[in-house]
Amino acid sequence: MAVDPLDPAAVVALAKAQGVDFVIVGPEAPLAAGVSDALRAAGILTFGPSQAAAMLEASKGFTKEVCDAAGAPTAAWARFDNAAEAHAHIAREGAPIVIKADGLAAGKGVTVAMTVPEASAAIDALFADAGAEVVIEEFMDGEEASYFVLFDGTTALAVGSAQDHKRAFDGDTGPNTGGMGAYSPAPVFTPAIERQVMDEIIRPTMAEMTRRGTPFQGVLFAGLMIKDGKARLVEYNVRFGDPECQALMMRLGPQALDLILACAEGRLDQVQVAWADDHALSVVLASRGYPGDYVKGSVIDGLSALPNDPDHKLFHAGTAFGADGQIVAAGGRVLAATARGSSLQVAQIAAYHMAEAIDWPEGFFRTDIGWRAL
Repeated sequence: MAVDPLDPAAVVALAKAQGVDFVIVGPEAPLAAGVSDALRAAGILTFGPSQAAAMLEASKGFTKEVCDAAGAPTAAWARFDNAAEAHAHIAREGAPIVIKADGLAAGKGVTVAMTVPEASAAIDALFADAGAEVVIEEFMDGEEASYFVLFDGTTALAVGSAQDHKRAFDGDTGPNTGGMGAYSPAPVFTPAIERQVMDEIIRPTMAEMTRRGTPFQGVLFAGLMIKDGKARLVEYNVRFGDPECQALMMRLGPQALDLILACAEGRLDQVQVAWADDHALSVVLASRGYPGDYVKGSVIDGLSALPNDPDHKLFHAGTAFGADGQIVAAGGRVLAATARGSSLQVAQIAAYHMAEAIDWPEGFFRTDIGWRAL
């Protein structure tokens, strides 16, 4: 039964027809479309924020307003719906500077412009779409990390840290992508920084959302910039981000469902995370040309010989069955070879053994995932 995941009524009808009693809404677009609201209104237990609370990801400007009201440390910013005014702002501020689409962009609507001409080109590209709005931010330097917190409207429960690799190519070069690989935990995310993030960013944000009458329930993914022992917020996502999610889930294991269910039922105060002293690393295999134009339909071989056990998983993101039953590429980021190990180096070696064993000439992957920590 084919259903549009952005059609709340259709998703509710499918859930009822199949006797579904618990729904986890994963991607950001259905959350922004109000799917979780419709499911809850139909009496179906749901994990994921309301449409109003999902604005923390759906609008960069909204997030900045919430952070300002909450006193959460973040970059200085301005929002524009006029290209000429945005260009004037760039001319005043100079570069480096950050240009963001004020809306959902699948992790790719951000340009970190190191020069004014690069910033101007990004503004022109975003305003090519009618009705566009753009957020321009102060450039923050430091080391990026991702932090994941479950929130049930009352209780916050941290579920781990990770570090992503946004640039397409080795050495953090090339265009921004949705993420080319990640590892967990993030060594830069010390206990002291975790306390600061919870006290100065996460809890004040959640309190401000409740004050506005839009309490948050689900997973809050904080993208952070860390420098000199302090963190500032880069942005929020209202979902488990990809590829951080793969590394995080490898470490959480089966307890992930228990934690998510407790969050949906409003009883996070009754559970805790049981961490092993382990590490996980995920390597994304993407179609050549990504994040630009790429060709779909190329055959991927060698998958059946890969290990598939609690310490090794190949996650499919953009694959399909070809006409003869073979696995073919059907997207930009296609696969994620993910491994868990007693150390980050052990996990890295195992993940790359998997990635290198895949026979896919039309694909590529970075060879340096985990380089900051190792």
